[in-house]
Amino acid sequence: MRINFTIFKSTLLVLLLLFFGQSFNTAYAQTERKISGNLLDNTNQPIIGASVAVKGTTKVTSTGAAGSFSISAKDGDKIIFSFLGYQTKELTVGSSSTYQVIITEATSSLTDVVVVGYGKSTRKALTSSISTVKGDDLNKGAISDVGQMLQGKVPGLNISRSGDPNRNAAIIMRGASTLRDGAQSPLFVIDGVVGADISILAPDDIASIDVLKDAAAASIYGNRAANGVIMVTTKKGVAGQTQIAYNGYFGIENVSNRYDMMNAEQLRAFLAKNNSALTPANDKGADTNWQNEVQRSNAMSQNHNISLSGGTEKTTYNASVNYFKQQGIIKTSGLDRFIGRIGVEQKALNDKLKLSFNLSNSVSNADLVPYRNTILSQMLTYLPTAPVKNPDGSYFDNLVQTSYYNPVSMLENAKENLKNKNILGNLSANLKLPFGFTYDVNISYQNSQNVYGAFYNSIYTSRYNNVRNTPDPPANPTFVSLVGQNGVAIRNAYQNTNKILETYLTWNKKFGDHDINAVVGYSYQQSLNNDGFQSTSTNFPVNNVGYNNLSLGNPYAVSDFRVDFNPGVAYQEILMISDFARVNYNYKNKFLIQGSIRRDGSNVFGRNEQWGYFPSVGAGWNIDQENFLKNQNVIRTLKLRGSYGIAGNSLGFAPLTTKLIYGQVGQFYYNGSPREGAYGAVQNENPDLRWEKTATTNVGVDFGLLNGRLNGSVDWYDKKTTDLIIPFDVDPTLYPSSSLTANVGKLSNRGLEFVLNGSPVITENFSWTTGINLAHNVNKVITLSDSQFNIDNRLTITPDGAGQSGASLQILAPGQAIGTFFTFKYAGKDANGVSQYYDAAGNIKTQGLLNRTDYYILGNAQPKALIGWSNNIKYKNFDLSIFLRAVLGNKIMNVTRADLFRPSTAQFTNIPVEVENESAADFNSYKYSSRFLENGSYLRLDNATLGYTFKKGLIPGVNSLRLYTTANNLFVITGYKGIDPEINQGGTAPGVDTNNFYPKTRTFLFGLNVSFN
Repeated sequence: MRINFTIFKSTLLVLLLLFFGQSFNTAYAQTERKISGNLLDNTNQPIIGASVAVKGTTKVTSTGAAGSFSISAKDGDKIIFSFLGYQTKELTVGSSSTYQVIITEATSSLTDVVVVGYGKSTRKALTSSISTVKGDDLNKGAISDVGQMLQGKVPGLNISRSGDPNRNAAIIMRGASTLRDGAQSPLFVIDGVVGADISILAPDDIASIDVLKDAAAASIYGNRAANGVIMVTTKKGVAGQTQIAYNGYFGIENVSNRYDMMNAEQLRAFLAKNNSALTPANDKGADTNWQNEVQRSNAMSQNHNISLSGGTEKTTYNASVNYFKQQGIIKTSGLDRFIGRIGVEQKALNDKLKLSFNLSNSVSNADLVPYRNTILSQMLTYLPTAPVKNPDGSYFDNLVQTSYYNPVSMLENAKENLKNKNILGNLSANLKLPFGFTYDVNISYQNSQNVYGAFYNSIYTSRYNNVRNTPDPPANPTFVSLVGQNGVAIRNAYQNTNKILETYLTWNKKFGDHDINAVVGYSYQQSLNNDGFQSTSTNFPVNNVGYNNLSLGNPYAVSDFRVDFNPGVAYQEILMISDFARVNYNYKNKFLIQGSIRRDGSNVFGRNEQWGYFPSVGAGWNIDQENFLKNQNVIRTLKLRGSYGIAGNSLGFAPLTTKLIYGQVGQFYYNGSPREGAYGAVQNENPDLRWEKTATTNVGVDFGLLNGRLNGSVDWYDKKTTDLIIPFDVDPTLYPSSSLTANVGKLSNRGLEFVLNGSPVITENFSWTTGINLAHNVNKVITLSDSQFNIDNRLTITPDGAGQSGASLQILAPGQAIGTFFTFKYAGKDANGVSQYYDAAGNIKTQGLLNRTDYYILGNAQPKALIGWSNNIKYKNFDLSIFLRAVLGNKIMNVTRADLFRPSTAQFTNIPVEVENESAADFNSYKYSSRFLENGSYLRLDNATLGYTFKKGLIPGVNSLRLYTTANNLFVITGYKGIDPEINQGGTAPGVDTNNFYPKTRTFLFGLNVSFN
C-alpha cells in the first residue's frame, strides 16, 4: 500500500498560506498607558530576561536590570510574566501604573503537566503509572547516550552501560518481556514523533522525559509498547526578548579500576616456585604493563551548546548547536558528534491555529576498537616479559602460540570507523474548533545514513589471518580468516527512512461536575530499512590504502576469496496502519475513568495475523477530595489508582521473517565431483506468526504529606507476556526447512516500585531536597511449550574458552528467570590442590564430569532491587547535588576471571596476582563453575556536582552565570572481582562478563552556564 500525498500537499499549502498571510494587529487603544514595575522571585531577587506580554496582543518585552519592565496596556488587560523554571504569573491591570510582581519557582506536585500519548494530562488526573524527570534533574557528566542520563532516576527502569562511548546503554523496563535479542528496548517518542532516534538530541535540548511504564499508559502505541514508552519533550521558544545561552564543559577521564595482573618479576617468581620457566621466545627481558599500553592514562572530553530563543506572543522560535567530543579510554577509540536543532511555532486565526516546525540533524564520527573484546582479553593475558616492539621498531609477536596476539599491534594495525547522519523533521498543526474540539495533524520524516569502514593491514593478513573474534553474549566466539596481500578492507553504506502521518481529533468538554476528554485518530508509517550495500576487497598494491579505495584491490587473484555483499542485511519495506481512541472521564476531580484501544496492522507478520487489538482501562480515586479529608493539615494529596492494559512487541522483525525463503545449502555432486550451488529452503513460512502480547495489571497510590514537604508513590504490577516468538526444530520431512519461528511460550514479571521525595530543610539561605526510588522485580519463564511445539529447556551462552569445549553457562527453563546460571558446582580442592566439583549425584570429582548432566542451577542475573538516591543542597549562591545508585542481589558469571585462572599455563599467558598461591598442578582451576559466579551487588556514587551562581545583574547584559565542577563515578562499593560490576543486564544473556568489559572511567568536569539578554 502506498500513501497518496496529494491531499497532504494541498493541506500543507493552505497551512503555509495561513502562516504567511496572518496579519498582526498593532493598533493601540486610546486608553492605553505605560505600565512599569519590577519582577522578583520569592526571595526578592530580581528576575532578568523574563517574558512580559499583554495577553491577546502582539505586545511583548522582557525584564531588564533589577527585573524592571515597561509595557503599554489599558485597564483590564492581562499581563503575562513567564520565565523558565518559574510558574507563569498573570497580572490584571488596574488603576495603578506601577507594580511589583512576585513570581515563584515551579515545584513538582500532582498538578504538574504530564505528556501522554497524543495529548497531555495533569498528574492528578492520571490513572496509570508514569514517571517524570525534568531536564535539570537528569544525570550530568560526559554523557553520549540518553540511557546514562536516566540511570537510577526512574523506578523500574534498569539501565546498564558500558564504558565505551560508542555503545548505547541497555534499557529494560520492569523486567525483560521477550526472549529475542534487540527487542527489549522501550519505544522513544520525541515531541510526538514515534520511534525517533534519541541520538539526534543533545542533553541541553531536553526539557523533560515522561516514562510510560504500565500497559494502560503505553497501549495507545499498540504493537510497539510492550517494553514501555519514553516520551521526550524538547525545549521550546518563549515569547520575549531574544535569549542567548551557552553551556559547556571540559572533562578529564581516567580508568577507575584495573585487573591486578602479574608483572615480570612476579611471574618469574611464580614459575620458579613451581619448577617452571618462560620459553626464550616469550622472555625478552621486558616488564610491560599491557593495560597501560592499551589504555590512555587520561582521556579528554568536551561539550559545547549554544542556544537562541525568543519571539512574540504570536511567534516563538528556538535554535541550538551542540558539539560533543569524547575520547575512549582505549587508545584509538572515541566519538565526535555535531547536533543542530531549530524550532518555530506560529499562531494564526486569532490564536485558533498553531503551526509548529522542528528540524534536527545529528552528524557523528565514531572510531571503534577493532576486535574489541579480543584486544581486551589479550591486554590481560599477554605476557609482561614481552615488549610492545622489537629493537628494529616492528611489533613483537610470538606466532608459535595460537590465539595469542600483541594487543597494541592489533590496535595500531587496524581501523574501524562508523559515520552516521541522522535527520528528523516534523511539521504539526493544531486547530481549535467549536464545541471543545481540536484537530491535530503531525507529519514527520526521519532519515539515518550509516557509513562503515574497516581496514586490517598486512600485519593481520600475515600474522593474525585466523584471528579469534569474541563477540558479546549470547553470540559464540569464532575464528575469522583474513587473507590477501597488504591487508583486507570492508566498506558498507546503508540508510533507513521513516515517514509518519498521524492525525487525531480531541474533544474536551465539561458538563457541570463531569469532565470528558476524548481522542480518536489515525496513524500511517512507512519504513524503508537497509537501503545500501557492502563490499570487501584485498590484495592492495600498498599497505596503507585503507577502506576508501576498494577498487585498488584485486581480490579475485586470491584463491577462494569471496566478496562479502553482507547477505545477512536485506532491504526491507515495513508498513504500519493504525486507528486509536481514548476516553477520559473525570467526576468532580474525584473519580477518574480511562479507556483506550488501538488497532494496528503491519506487513511484518503472517498473512493471517497482520492485525492486532490493544485495549486498556484504568480508574482512579482522588481521596483527598473527600469531605473526611478536608479539615486536616497532614495529608495534602492522596490518590488510589488501578489499570489493566495489553501492549504488543513487534521489534526486531522484517517483512521476510514469515516467508518461505530458499538459499544456498551446500554443494551437489555430479559424476563424483562437487559442484557449486545446491539450493534449498533455508526458512519456513509461518502465516500465523503474530506479535508478542504483554498484559499488565497495575495498582498504585500517590500521596503528598505535610503541605507538600513529603510526597511519593507506591506501585504494584503484574506483567505477563504471551505468544513469545521462539525458533523451534521441526521435522524436515514435514517442513521444507528444519527450523520454524512460532508463537509459543509465556513469561511473567511482578514487582513493587516506591518513590519518596522530601524537602527536610527550607530556609531563606539554605535548602535540602532529597529523593529516593526503589524497585523490586521477579522475572520468571512460565512455559516454552504448547500442544504443537515443546521445549523443556534450552542451554545458552557458550564462551568456548580454552579447555572448556561445549561448556554452557545459562538455561532457559520454566520456573526460572531469564539469565539463570546453570553450570558446575565448585567443591573446593583435594589434597593435591586440584579443584573439585559435584556431579549430579552429589559425589565430589576432579574428572569425568559431563556438561549439562552434572550442572546445577546456581542463581540468576536478575537484580532483586534497584535503588537511586538524589540529594540537592543550596546555600545562598552555592548548590551541591549528590546522586548514589545501587543494584542489589544479582549474580555475575566472571568468565574473564575464570579464563585468567590458569596457573598451569603461566609460562604461556599471564595470570592475576591472586593466583600466586594456587597450585600449578591444578588442571581444573579455570573450569566455569560456581567458583566464578560472584555477587554483582554494588553501591556507586554516580555523580557529585558543586556549583556557584553569581548574583543576577552583576555583569551588564548577562542574565545568569554559573560555574560548576562535576565528578562522575567517584567510588564503587562491591565485592565483585572483575573490572566493574555493571555488566549488561539486557538481552537474553544478562550478567555474563566474558571479556566484553570496556573499562569504566572516573570523570572530572569543569563547566560554565551563561545566558545573555
